[in-house]
Amino acid sequence: MQINKHTIEGLISIHPSVYGDERGYFLESFNEKSFKEAIGGINFVQDNESMSMKNVLRGLHFQKPPHAQGKLVRVIKGSVLDVVVDLRKNSKTYGQHKKIILSEKEKNQFYIPPGFAHGFCSLEDETIFSYKCTEYYHPEAESCILWNDESLNIDWEVNDPILSKKDMNGISFNHFISPF
Repeated sequence: MQINKHTIEGLISIHPSVYGDERGYFLESFNEKSFKEAIGGINFVQDNESMSMKNVLRGLHFQKPPHAQGKLVRVIKGSVLDVVVDLRKNSKTYGQHKKIILSEKEKNQFYIPPGFAHGFCSLEDETIFSYKCTEYYHPEAESCILWNDESLNIDWEVNDPILSKKDMNGISFNHFISPF
């Protein structure tokens, strides 16, 4: 397993070892010991999965404290453009974003600690996206930053994304008061 840290503190890319032959492949998608060595003691409490058609954009979502979530995300089928925005007001990278492609082919993963808004755009039909969360889902703690906020200047690399009503009505980053 190869673990890479990013310039935005706390973000980690994980590339598992994949063992393949004519029968298929095997990989270890999570190993608590290796994860703790790389990141520290984190306890995942909930696993989620979604399926999206091409150009579906979900995000930028987060849960407010005390229910803030860290997420370990990966793609099981297809590919996504995964995007996070640093919402930690005391961070030197506050308001900056990071984009990464997650794909079935690469089998790479991305760890996003609490204090980030997260979203993705599906690059293929029937993309299956999986994520482990460090906190249970609490609807009353859920919030959303506007996916196309001009001040964030995120190039989602799609012209007409398919959005939910919630995502169309996210908070403008200029009006956002960070709870982190």
